[in-house]
Amino acid sequence: MIAEKTESQAGAVLPRSESRLKQKLKWFWADVKRSKVSLLFVAPFLLLFTLFIVVPIIISMSLSFTYYNILESPRFIGFSNYKLLFIEDDIFMQAVGITLKFAIITGPIGYIMAFLLAWLISQIPRKYRFFYTLCFYTPSIASGTAMSVVWLYLFAGDRKGLLNHWLIQLGIMDEPFLFLQDIRSIVPVIVIVSLWMSMGVGFLAFLAGLQNVPKDLYEAGDIDGIRNRWQRLWYITIPSVKPQLLFGAVMQVVASLQVFDISVQLVGLPSPLYAGHTILTHLFDYAFIRFEMGYASAIAVVLFLLMMGLNRLIFNLLGRD
Repeated sequence: MIAEKTESQAGAVLPRSESRLKQKLKWFWADVKRSKVSLLFVAPFLLLFTLFIVVPIIISMSLSFTYYNILESPRFIGFSNYKLLFIEDDIFMQAVGITLKFAIITGPIGYIMAFLLAWLISQIPRKYRFFYTLCFYTPSIASGTAMSVVWLYLFAGDRKGLLNHWLIQLGIMDEPFLFLQDIRSIVPVIVIVSLWMSMGVGFLAFLAGLQNVPKDLYEAGDIDGIRNRWQRLWYITIPSVKPQLLFGAVMQVVASLQVFDISVQLVGLPSPLYAGHTILTHLFDYAFIRFEMGYASAIAVVLFLLMMGLNRLIFNLLGRD
């Protein structure tokens, strides 16, 4: 009797759940039909995003659990790559520390510099803004070769190096200092060059947002008692450009964690005692020099999760409104 009641109850629940599922599918397809024009416009982006972002991420996560050297078929090895990465690979842990140190220094400083420079440029007459914007934005799009020629000449470790020449002429130093070979100066040099090149897309987003703040808000602020530009900046400008602030923060975090070209061009691969070794440099080493794609995929997954975690933190701090 109990068994028959249980079966009847299960039979009653199952059709009800199926009906709910059919109802949800019906609502879904109704939404699709109602928004079909919008979906057609979004379709090319979704296709490219899926093909070049989502699919590679899934493949990378899958390969991170295998041994794969390109010549042989991938062989499943479980969590061995991650075990090797976090327990036995001391260079990777050193690269994580250098990358986080670099991100903690260059992230906030580059972010604040980009916003303040964009704000200062927005204060000057419109006809001069293009020139100053071009001057600050150009370093971020300079090629690695052009960048290395300038900075290698500046930090060269002999008397012909520009910085060594100035310091010796001023009597501050007696002998040239090896800026790009000494482990104490490698990270500071990379930080300086990165800050010089940090006025990128986030800087342009800040500038565009600042130029689109309604003038009526400033007039209302003057009536309400705002007395100087700093109060305007704090009470009107910053609240008005929060979307740009969020976008710039995300871009700055991504750029800080993807340091590669600057390190390789200035201090080589590998750098002296791995003093300039970052996560992306470690990834490049195993992927395109040693061709251990499974292990490189594990490094890529860790870097991806680190970026996702920091971006989620930024959204919680700046995206609450």
